[in-house]
Amino acid sequence: MNPFKPNNTSIDIEPSTRRVSFAENHPNEELQPHQLQPINNTVPLLLQPSYARSKSMIFDELRNFRISLKWCALDHSSCVGKLVSYITFIFFTILVPLLTSIFVEVPSSSPEDDPFSFNKLVQLPESGLAIISFFTISSFFRRYGLRQLLFLDALQEDTTYVRRGYTKELEKAFRYLTYIILPSFLVELVHKIIFFSAVKISAPHIRPGFPLNSIVFVLVLVSWVYRTGVFLLVCVLFRLTCELQKLRFEGVHKLFEGCGSEAGVIFKEHVRIRRQLWVTSHRYRFFIIGIVVTITVSQLGALLLVLASKSVKTFFNSGDLVICSAVQLSGFFLCILGAARITHRAQGIVAIATRWHMLVTTASAESEHCKAEVSEGLASDTDSDDSSHIHVSVIPPQLSSFQTRQTLITYLQHNHGGITVYGYSLDRGLLHTLFAFEFSLVLWILSKVVVLS
Repeated sequence: MNPFKPNNTSIDIEPSTRRVSFAENHPNEELQPHQLQPINNTVPLLLQPSYARSKSMIFDELRNFRISLKWCALDHSSCVGKLVSYITFIFFTILVPLLTSIFVEVPSSSPEDDPFSFNKLVQLPESGLAIISFFTISSFFRRYGLRQLLFLDALQEDTTYVRRGYTKELEKAFRYLTYIILPSFLVELVHKIIFFSAVKISAPHIRPGFPLNSIVFVLVLVSWVYRTGVFLLVCVLFRLTCELQKLRFEGVHKLFEGCGSEAGVIFKEHVRIRRQLWVTSHRYRFFIIGIVVTITVSQLGALLLVLASKSVKTFFNSGDLVICSAVQLSGFFLCILGAARITHRAQGIVAIATRWHMLVTTASAESEHCKAEVSEGLASDTDSDDSSHIHVSVIPPQLSSFQTRQTLITYLQHNHGGITVYGYSLDRGLLHTLFAFEFSLVLWILSKVVVLS
């Protein structure tokens, strides 16, 4: 058995077009010598030159993503996986929060006074964000797939620096989920232990007691982990695509560092990055708008109800509200700050290109000045009266190079946008506008509360 053809599949890469074709070989047909490539298990797959496939292998950098998707019941690679995913989504996102809000009550004999439970306020925004995230990620898997969603198929055209940096970002992707979910889960666990030790379940035809409370306790915790995980997973995927484009812009900066870089090479690379930024903006625009509106309404509505309520705020009746706010703001800043960073890099490319153009033009002018001095010296040393044949003129290739660089600067000045939502760039200016708008609403709510009190 030939060790180099485990799946009887040959890979043919055309260097000129960067396209990959797959041809099935006959079982008894041997591969050509130029198709045999040594397998190096020590080098990450993203750094191997032969890493140009339409489907992922079992032990590549996306293995952690697939394991997480299966554990979160988000595997849509088969009909059975889709069915399990939708059933799990409906059960933990809709049924469990609805039933617990209806049947969980604080007994009158409890020392905790809970006339208005703020814990019920968080069920709607948490489920709303989970619904938006679930349908976003399901549409991604139905249309693109995981590899195309993360732009892994286009990495073959990138440099080793970009692939190495993207490999590190893939490894760090789940750290953000851990840093947010783990502390929040510990606080949520403590709160639910206190909460279910003081409440009772008044379900019809079911006798309340210790087993019922324990079952509902576990279901509520799993529901919280599921909804939070789905929401943060989409936020991490969006940030990961932004980090890839940031690495590519850093590669463009390195092209500008070499004064001999051709403007055509830089133009082609920027067009490719610009295209992927447009694709990313188009994919995530509904998700960004949905989470911004949901989080804004949730936070401001909770602030209004909490300040207007006369009840005592304790960890018992307000713990879920604090945890929900922390998770929502964490996911919000993951998306907005990631988009603002890549947009800032995209806008800053104009200044770098202008400085590069100035340096190259100055170097060319100094070179022409030296040639003029040499020519004048040669003209003064000649004995011939007619020295008009010795002159210095602008070399056409240099003039063409100057015009090409100037055209590149003009192009970058009109195409420097990053992540956009219906034409509006998600940059620092938009962040300042959002902050001013949110702050104005908070002051308005405070004024209404002061007047009512």
